[in-house]
Amino acid sequence: MRITDIQRCEVRPGLLVEWTLDPAAVEAATALPEDSRPPAYVQESHIRTARSVREDGLFVPTWLGTAFDIPGAVDLDVLQGALRSWMLRHETLRSGFRWVGDEMSRFTLAAEAVSLQREVVGDFPDANRLVQYLQDRFDVAADALSWPNFIYTAVVREDCTSVYMVFDHSNVDSYSIQRIPAEIHELYTAGVEGRAVEQTPVSSYVDFCEIERANADQIDDTHALVSRWREFINRCDGKLPNFPLDLGLEPDGELPTQKLMHEMLVDAEAAAAFESYCRPFGGSLAGILAATSLIVHEIGGQSVYRTVVPFHTRVKSRWRNSVGWYVGGAPVEIPTAQSPDFDSALELVRTAMRTNRPLASMPIARVLRLLGSDFRPTSPDLYSIVSFVDARGLPGSERWAELKAYGLVRVSYGDQVCVWINRLHEGLQFASRYPDTDIAYKNMRLYVEQLREIIISVARKGS
Repeated sequence: MRITDIQRCEVRPGLLVEWTLDPAAVEAATALPEDSRPPAYVQESHIRTARSVREDGLFVPTWLGTAFDIPGAVDLDVLQGALRSWMLRHETLRSGFRWVGDEMSRFTLAAEAVSLQREVVGDFPDANRLVQYLQDRFDVAADALSWPNFIYTAVVREDCTSVYMVFDHSNVDSYSIQRIPAEIHELYTAGVEGRAVEQTPVSSYVDFCEIERANADQIDDTHALVSRWREFINRCDGKLPNFPLDLGLEPDGELPTQKLMHEMLVDAEAAAAFESYCRPFGGSLAGILAATSLIVHEIGGQSVYRTVVPFHTRVKSRWRNSVGWYVGGAPVEIPTAQSPDFDSALELVRTAMRTNRPLASMPIARVLRLLGSDFRPTSPDLYSIVSFVDARGLPGSERWAELKAYGLVRVSYGDQVCVWINRLHEGLQFASRYPDTDIAYKNMRLYVEQLREIIISVARKGS
């Protein structure tokens, strides 16, 4: 689905209704015993980072969400039932953390204790005022340092209802978010028709956290994987890589505000031709990384493009439909000075990804801990990313445009660049949040325009 922020997802006036976890359930959670299953390293790193930045005096919202329409007049009771049924499938949403000294301890609410409280907030005839209210509400309700850290809302109208579901990042990733519209539609339609939905059980992200952490804790600082990360970080001057373009940031300056850039890169025909050309080398992701390496070399003069490439960790089918943060990262280096054209860059990317993709199985936070370096984060993003997802195979994706379905990101503060490129049925969509400086805007515009030119030229060559 198209990635954007709350300001650009076609919010329209209507009656605002919200659902939060019932206060009785929240109160019950305070007395729950410790759940022995630990947080995932990515969860712990995320929450510790939020706490560190908060201690520095800055509140940085980190929620993700989805927006989509339900056509026609909505039955709020049925919608509430659909939301609760969906939530009960995903254990991570009723599992949170409390601090015990400087350690994080998990607790998990029993499924039978989960109930939602509905509140009619009121009518919002002005869309801009509604957008501001929603953003402010989501910032509080989906805060990384509180629990529960999610909220469901609906803007009700006679002809259709827009649903907004928002979660702190510790519980969801892009794949989780993009599955939601079809699942809620299925549950809601079944509820209206008075029938049950036959759904296979969904494996728990909380169980995955325990398994992944146990595996990660088996290695030590002598492991070959850790050595490869150490060498990579050393070549990045002792830190994880940022986006290799001038972003107009002052050294040791305050964390800047960010802006969003989003647009369609190319249409479906060009996206298909680009994918076909790049397929022998690793597909569209390889092509985008190759193009990026050439662009940053031309704009910024970088002889080597270093980045951490996000890969999903849903390597077993049991996790495929599970809501959670199933993402790892692999270090990739492209010696761009040795690749004067796209084809040679593509070959270098293929080699780098084949060599380094297995490193994504080890959580970066675990690696950093083993390296013994003080990576006390001062930014919500440990590094910049360029991410690619082919979302066309997700359930309901063919109706996303019709249902005004969006993936939502919160754009607030940060000194890194995060780029998301989604393959949709209508083509390739680009979205990025980047530091709000004139220089960063200029260089990001150059990056987008040159990326589009390369994709189109490659598509023409391959068609």
